[in-house]
Amino acid sequence: MLEVLPAQEARTRLLAGRVTAPLSFRGKLDLSGELGLTHLPAGLRGDTLDVSGTGLTTLPENLQVSELIARNLPITRVPGSLKVVFRLTLDGCTYLQVLPAGLAVGALNLQDCLSLERLPEGLDVCFLNLNRCDALIHWPQQGQIRYGHLSVRDCLSLRGLPDWLAQVAQLDVSGCPGITALPPGLRISGWLDVAGSGLSAPPAGQRVSLRWRGVRIDERVAFEPGSLSGAEILAQPNTEVRRVMMERLGYERFLKDVRAEVIDQDRDAGGDRRLLRVELPEDEPFVAVQVACPSTGRIYVLRVPPTIRTGQAASAWLAGFDDPARYQPAAEA
Repeated sequence: MLEVLPAQEARTRLLAGRVTAPLSFRGKLDLSGELGLTHLPAGLRGDTLDVSGTGLTTLPENLQVSELIARNLPITRVPGSLKVVFRLTLDGCTYLQVLPAGLAVGALNLQDCLSLERLPEGLDVCFLNLNRCDALIHWPQQGQIRYGHLSVRDCLSLRGLPDWLAQVAQLDVSGCPGITALPPGLRISGWLDVAGSGLSAPPAGQRVSLRWRGVRIDERVAFEPGSLSGAEILAQPNTEVRRVMMERLGYERFLKDVRAEVIDQDRDAGGDRRLLRVELPEDEPFVAVQVACPSTGRIYVLRVPPTIRTGQAASAWLAGFDDPARYQPAAEA
């Protein structure tokens, strides 16, 4: 008969190496941070297991839990015998390459799994987090995301979403320039975050709430930023929306539109350098330094803290110097 232990007692036995047969635990078994833990017995069963940051290089066979938290492990694969009911978290497993076919779990978190190139066939989840999976290219030919949340934020190699994706509540494709279109049959019941994506229009035939890195915006801000004006931005009462509008219009045009105050002007290696300031309602002032690239002549406008009062101090801050007097670039010597 399988022995059932409270989580704390199971922890004591496992760390002491006194478990030679499968056991079952109840509650949360927290083994996180135990670098000396390099092995777990096969057949472990229970509620919540946390092995994040341990010395495990593989997950045990026939592990069956309600929730598995396994962040920052040097594992390369997940065994096919793994059974997780509600949530599987593998964030930061940077060497992970293989997930088992037919993987079915309520929520699957794979954030910062930098070596993962493909998802398994038959994947069946409700919530899927793939943020910053830089190498991810391949979706399974067959799979399901059941009306939940799909986040592929900053997945730089992705060139699209799977054709079988039919309905989600929330979709985050921000920071994915390779995603230029959504599957034609996809329905989004909640919101869509499009910041920095390749999308140029909202989904056809449906009304979707749009986001820009979490800030609710309208279609014009998202897809027609050139139609905005500096005066309109200053009149926007919501500070977060105003900041997105400024970013979308472009700092250079915004400063020109509102006739920003020049609070300092001198010369650096690229030519004229100006420090500009705009007072914003119910927010800190917008202060930016305008400089030119010495090799191309291209103008750059870079935001700096509102306490900065000189162009030299602004350039020093951007270069990482707390003391502007220590910032003496060779090109300016």
